[in-house]
Amino acid sequence: MDKLRIVGGRPLHGSIAVSGAKNAALPELCAALLTAEPVELRNVPRLRDVATMRKLLDNMGVQAETHGERGGFTLQAPTSLLPEAPYDLVKTMRASVLVLGPLLARFGRAKVSLPGGCAIGSRPVDQHIKGLQAMGAEIVVEHGYMVAQLPAGQTRLKGARITTDMVTVTGTENFMMAATLADGETILENAAQEPEITDLAEMLIKMGARIEGHGTSRIRIQGVERLHGCEHAVVADRIEAGTFLCAVAATGGDVTLQHARGDHLDAVIDKLRDAGVTVEDVTEGLRVVSSGAAALKAQTFRTTEYPGFPTDMQAQFMALNAVAHGASTVTETIFENRFMHVQELQRLGASIRIDGRVAVVEGVPRLSGATVMATDLRASASLVIAGLVAEGETVVDRIYHLDRGYDQMELKLRALGADIERIQ
Repeated sequence: MDKLRIVGGRPLHGSIAVSGAKNAALPELCAALLTAEPVELRNVPRLRDVATMRKLLDNMGVQAETHGERGGFTLQAPTSLLPEAPYDLVKTMRASVLVLGPLLARFGRAKVSLPGGCAIGSRPVDQHIKGLQAMGAEIVVEHGYMVAQLPAGQTRLKGARITTDMVTVTGTENFMMAATLADGETILENAAQEPEITDLAEMLIKMGARIEGHGTSRIRIQGVERLHGCEHAVVADRIEAGTFLCAVAATGGDVTLQHARGDHLDAVIDKLRDAGVTVEDVTEGLRVVSSGAAALKAQTFRTTEYPGFPTDMQAQFMALNAVAHGASTVTETIFENRFMHVQELQRLGASIRIDGRVAVVEGVPRLSGATVMATDLRASASLVIAGLVAEGETVVDRIYHLDRGYDQMELKLRALGADIERIQ
């Protein structure tokens, strides 16, 4: 199992390119199921989850051609496709549930294993099932699978008004994709507003979909007879960008993040500026300048749905708070089990105590290198940041989690001057 070895204490300088967003690429790969025509995706990140989704689509019969020079694929889903997602391909990735809506919309049936992924709390698929049932699908859960089909005599899903009990990103994406080929109008209330949903909507519109309101809590989709192929570049990954912003803030330095979009990171950037970090929009993307941990002021924050502070940035910002001046509280409102990185940060010398969904962080003058273990994707990133600022050597074990969401992180950090290497 691969590890990362980090020797901390080196500021970061230079320029790197932010990869395409995993959370946009995964639903956009699934959107290729909605048409028999070729769909070309560019700027697709080279990640374990993307490879898993490619394998899942290949297992169904989707034809794929890789474009190494453009960082993407051309996908074509034939009418003879097998609309099934087996457990052995789904168990490691919750986003695999995103094939359910497109398969139902185009083929009228689907058999999809209940998903797996990071162990960061309950993310039930019942909202997906309820929404698609409102569109006329018959869905049962048996033997660990969601088995869905259209009623006898019905050839298409039907438009509906869907109001979810909670804001769900993958639910919004599933319903939006399914609704593009449904009869009539679908209105999604309480829809998620993340930039990745907007990017998916823009891709679907290129394919001929009729969608309005994406980026707001109310999305309106008018079903069309068929969709066609398109070319689309995946939006830059705001969480990768935010992770590098926190890394530079903690270590000190001056870095330009190419393709990063400040308007996708308002809540994080506001907190970084309050902490004493300079973040500015430049022609290439974002520039971040920091004097390092000694100049940072701890920041209290609370995770909420977009456009609030993202849960996917909680662990990385906590690592920054661990070496900042003062005390802070971090409240996690999205996932109930997302403080697993705290114990590992404590091994590096961080002063953190947990009370339910609140972590109280007392900034310390320094962290000390140690061997730590990654427990989930964003926890991995927080340990890398802590290792970059710690004295001595830090070894981060079980980085297969990191590879699920970051495209060659160690190579990018090394290009900025970090002393970091992968140990196989």
